[in-house]
Amino acid sequence: MPEVIEVNDLATLKGRDLGSSRWLTVTQEQISTFATLTGDEQWIHVDVERARSGPFGDTIAHGFFVLSCSTGLLYELLEVRGASQILNYGLNRVRFTSPTPAGSRVRMNLRVLDVTEVSGGSQVLFALTFEREGQEKPVCVAELLFRYYGQAS
Repeated sequence: MPEVIEVNDLATLKGRDLGSSRWLTVTQEQISTFATLTGDEQWIHVDVERARSGPFGDTIAHGFFVLSCSTGLLYELLEVRGASQILNYGLNRVRFTSPTPAGSRVRMNLRVLDVTEVSGGSQVLFALTFEREGQEKPVCVAELLFRYYGQAS
């Protein structure tokens, strides 16, 4: 169940850990589709046979694929009610710290670093940490900015 909060109360989340998302299995089909959509069809992502003898022993997901899951997973963890508009405003400090082989299970941990006022709303700075099941080192760490505007009419 997501944390549910009214748009005017976002500041109360500052410094809070909002928990972990569900586990997602990263499939070769998803990796290959992402490769086609982005034009990044490097063999380490899409050539299963060649990747078996590569540095990771398997194909790996694009770091940006893992990161792109953040918005949907954020909505699993936080529901902001009463906003007239919600915008993904950008990213800070993105690092892909270890590979995500095909078949891996990952989940996102979410923490609210800061909440600041902006014209007409609030900007929330989230810390994202994507972990891979069975591995201590995260696969991705990033800061994500969302903007939540006004009251819905």
